[in-house]
Amino acid sequence: MDDLATRLHDASDSSTAEEPRQMAIPLDDVRDEELVVEKAPEQLEEEAEKTSLAAGRELALSDFNPPAIGAGERMLRLAYRLGVPGHTLTAPFRKPVRLHLLATVESPLAGDRVAGMALRAGHFLIHGIKAPIGQVDCSPTAKLTPVFEHAVHGFTWLHDLSASGTLPQCAPTAQRILADWMKANTAPGYKGPAWRVENAGHRLLGWLVHAPLVLSQQDKEQRTTVLDAVADTARWLDRNVTRADDRHGEVIGWCAITAAGLLLPEGKPRRLFGEAGLIHALGELVGDDGGVLSRSPLAQMDVIAALVDLSACYRALRLDPPAAIDTMLGLLVPPLLALTHSDGTLGNWQGAGAIAGERLQELVRASGVRTRPLRDPRQWGYQRISSRNGSSQAVLQFDTSPPPLARHARHGCASTLAFEFSHGDHRLVTNCGGAGFAGGQVPTRIEQGLRATAAHSTLVLGDANSTAVLINGKLGNGVCAVDVARRQLETEQGGATRIEASHDGYAQRFGLLHKRILILRDDGSELRGEDLLVPSGRKGKRGKVPYAIRFHLGPQVTLRLADSGKGATLSLPDGSYWQFHTSADTLETEESLWVDGMGRPHPVEQLVIQGLVSRGGGNFGWLLKKMG
Repeated sequence: MDDLATRLHDASDSSTAEEPRQMAIPLDDVRDEELVVEKAPEQLEEEAEKTSLAAGRELALSDFNPPAIGAGERMLRLAYRLGVPGHTLTAPFRKPVRLHLLATVESPLAGDRVAGMALRAGHFLIHGIKAPIGQVDCSPTAKLTPVFEHAVHGFTWLHDLSASGTLPQCAPTAQRILADWMKANTAPGYKGPAWRVENAGHRLLGWLVHAPLVLSQQDKEQRTTVLDAVADTARWLDRNVTRADDRHGEVIGWCAITAAGLLLPEGKPRRLFGEAGLIHALGELVGDDGGVLSRSPLAQMDVIAALVDLSACYRALRLDPPAAIDTMLGLLVPPLLALTHSDGTLGNWQGAGAIAGERLQELVRASGVRTRPLRDPRQWGYQRISSRNGSSQAVLQFDTSPPPLARHARHGCASTLAFEFSHGDHRLVTNCGGAGFAGGQVPTRIEQGLRATAAHSTLVLGDANSTAVLINGKLGNGVCAVDVARRQLETEQGGATRIEASHDGYAQRFGLLHKRILILRDDGSELRGEDLLVPSGRKGKRGKVPYAIRFHLGPQVTLRLADSGKGATLSLPDGSYWQFHTSADTLETEESLWVDGMGRPHPVEQLVIQGLVSRGGGNFGWLLKKMG
C-alpha cells in the first residue's frame, strides 16, 4: 500500500492553465451498420439524444425564479438587501423583541449513530479517524485537514449526535464542544476557516435545526450567549454570502439565511431576502437535468440535505416551502440515483467513495421524492445502463462528459470515459475514488493521485492525465469536448445497449483522440468494449507513445490470470465466475486501492493492458462475460 500511495502521489499533472470545455455533443461518425431501425417512440428518443448541448453556465436553469410576492414584500426585500435592519422594517415603532427561537425543528435526516456515540465518549469520528475532542484545535490558525475542518467548523456532527440518544444524554456533549468553539472563534475579526461562507452556513443551519442540543442549558446567561452567536452569524452571512468560494458554498449560506429568517423574531425581511438569493444561486449551481455543475455526488448529497433541513424549518412554523425548493429536490434526486449500483451503493466518481445504500435511501426518503434513477443525465454526464436477468441486476456507469470547469470543481477528477460495472451485490470494475475523504484514513498526500486518470478504469496515454489535476480540487487544461451517442441494438444473442463516446484530452499532446465503445447485453451477462486511438488531424504524427488501459477491480473479486496471458478469471463471493479476454498481446495485474463509503481504503487489484501504440492510431478490444 505504501508503494501504491507513492505512485498515486506522483500521478497528478503539472499543467496549471485553464480553458473552456464544452459539454457532451453527439457523434457524427457513429458506426451503425449493426443497428436495427426503431419505430416512432424510439426514434423520437434517439433524436432527442442527438440534440446539441450548450457549454458551461448556459446549462444553468435560467427560468428558476423566486416566489411571487406583492409590491410591499418586494420593498421589504429590497430595503433589507440595502442594509435596513429587520426590526426597523417590521416594527419600527416598537421595542425589539427579545431574541428567541420561534419553533423547534424536527429534521427527517438521520445521522450516523456510531459517530454520535463516539462523540458522547469524547471523540470525533471522521472518516474512520478518531480524535479526542479536547485535542482538536478549532482556533483560526489551526491546521486541520479539510474533512476535519468541515466537521468541526460546520457543526455537521450535530446530526450524528442527535441520532445517538436522548436529549439529556446528548446535550452536554454538544454544549461542551460549542463552548470550546466559541472561545476560539467569536473574537472580532471573523478570521480563519470558521468564517468561510460554507462552514458558517452549515454551522448556522445546524444550530437552528438542532437548537435543543445547544440551547437546553439551565443557565440563562449561557443561553443568551449562544443566541447572540446565532444572530451574529446570521448577520455576518447577510453581508458575506455572495463571497463564497463557489456556488455550492453560496447555496449553503442562503439556506442558513432563510432558516434564520424563519426561526428568529422579526425575520420576514431576511426570509424574503434569503429565498430570492437561494433560488437564484440554485439556478446557477444545478444543470437542467438536475446535476450540480461540480459533477460531484458528494456535493449533490450535501445540497439535498441542506434543502431537506430548510424544508423542515418551514414545516416547524406550519408553512409550505416555496414551490421552487420542492421542484429542485425533484430535480436533484434522480441524477444521484443514476450513480447507484445494483447493491444500492454510490459509484466512486469525482471524489466520492462507495457510500452505503442505506445512507442514500435515508436521504432520498427524507427528501420526500419518489422517483427512478435518471438513465441519461446529459449535462451531469454519467450514462447509466441497467440490465436484469431474473433476480440479478447489472449496472454500467459511464462518464461521458468533460470534467467540471475549474470554478465548479470540488474534488475534480480526470475521469472522462472511465466506467464502473456491477452485477448483483458485487462490483466487478470500479474506480479508486475517495479524494473527497482525504484527511481521514485516506492520506492527504495521495489525494491528487486519486483524482488522476490512472485511478479510473479508462485509457491513459503517456502516463499523463486526460485533464490536468491541480491542487485544491481544481482542474486545468485537457478534455474540451466529448462526443457521445447511445443506441439500442438487436443481435443474434438478444438485445443490447451500445454507447460510443470520444474525447480530445490527448489531442494537443499526442495528436490522438480516445474513443471508447461499450456494449452491454440486456441480460447483463456480457460487457463488450473497444478502445480506439484515432489521429486528431488529417496528417498523423510519427513515433509511438506508451498507453495503459486500466480496469480497477472490486474489493471482493478474486483474480486469476490465464496461462495464455490474454485473459483472466474473476470469481465473486456468490460463486459466480466472469471471464475477461482481450485482443491485446499481454494482460497484466497491478496493485490498486478502492475507497468505501466510510472513507476507508482497501487494497484491490487491477487488470492492465499496456504497451506502445503508433501515433497513427490503434484499437484494443476486450470482453467481460459471465460464465455458466
